Amino acid sequence: MIYLTRRERFSAAHRLCRSDWSNEKNAEIFGQCSNPNWHGHNYVMYVTVKGEIDPETGFVINLKELSQLIKKLIIDKLDHKNLNLEVDFLKDKIISTEVIVVSVWDILAPEVAKLNANLHCIKVEETENNFIEYYGN
Repeated sequence: MIYLTRRERFSAAHRLCRSDWSNEKNAEIFGQCSNPNWHGHNYVMYVTVKGEIDPETGFVINLKELSQLIKKLIIDKLDHKNLNLEVDFLKDKIISTEVIVVSVWDILAPEVAKLNANLHCIKVEETENNFIEYYGN
């Protein structure tokens, strides 16, 4: 089994909050991340796929195709956006990094399978000190 990882980057703003809570309750639970005027991150996302080497191409997956897929389905929708307001696949969710990685997985897993590989892990670095990894259900 071969594991292959593609790194992508995006910058985005968000607010950790629940609409059914007051600003005070959101501040109590989420701290500064619940700022009503948003805050942003320069995210780094790693998409790891796994599979066997295709004897015809020598690839597990064509990295150019994988990169284009990630850009079209994920990065173009997230980069320089307000994640709470502008991203269809995050609508009505609490915009934590945990929710982002699961949402990205749900979109990419079936598409990667069409390229004859399997999604292994989505890792998103929110800051230099915090990252989330998701390996599916």
